[in-house]
Amino acid sequence: MVDAENTYNDSRCNFDYSVLNEIRAVSCSYHSLYIEANAGIKREVKYQLPVGEPPAQGWPVVIIYQGSFFPVEFRRHKTDPFGGFYEAMLIKQLLDAGFAVIAPRAAINLAWQTNLLASATPYRLTTDYQFIGRVLEGIKQGLFGPLDDQRKFATGISSGGYNTSRMAVSFPGEFRALAIQSASYATCLGPVCHVPLDLPIDHPPTLFLHGLLDVTVPAWTMKRYYRRLINQGIEVEQWTNLTKGHSWFEESPSKIVAWFNKY
Repeated sequence: MVDAENTYNDSRCNFDYSVLNEIRAVSCSYHSLYIEANAGIKREVKYQLPVGEPPAQGWPVVIIYQGSFFPVEFRRHKTDPFGGFYEAMLIKQLLDAGFAVIAPRAAINLAWQTNLLASATPYRLTTDYQFIGRVLEGIKQGLFGPLDDQRKFATGISSGGYNTSRMAVSFPGEFRALAIQSASYATCLGPVCHVPLDLPIDHPPTLFLHGLLDVTVPAWTMKRYYRRLINQGIEVEQWTNLTKGHSWFEESPSKIVAWFNKY
């Protein structure tokens, strides 16, 4: 647990400023616990609740899935790579808007197992599937505090964005809406991307955010997924930053919060 109950002017987060009064970093307090992924191996899960009294049904909750090699952190500097500062700003804006935030770690902090092309292991036999299932059960059982199990959302960048799509494929009915940053369908990996013609009929409404200059995950892979969802009658939106590549954007936090607030 790290300063888990700190509040700053009715927020769990505060800013660090330079001598010129420019924002240098954002920090949010959080709790930390460990959940078993497989056979005695546990992974860290960071989480935080908004300030104040929860709604009668509990706080709505957003799970944020990390990108490859960079776990979700509740403190980020403006100079952090891949727009990490705006990931922390997303945490701040979600908490300030009344959403609880849960940030589980990928296996050994590397990447999610949703799109391992070299593996013949069915996803349901992966440690990710067991671990995420236990996180969802923890939400239902009150492990993270008073949360609304009927208002769960998911988002993530890169590997975490693919894993956000995985929530629609392998955890049907669990999530109200998704927001995918710099990624595509659950089994895609960069330019290697096959999106099935038939997607889950209960696929949650999905917001896509992508940089047109992304060479790691080409924007066309996102658009293929986006169009398939449109063809299936799923509610979707996309926002493309014409000057950015593979990263969170300054606009990402407000757009994701607004999207989740619709549901």
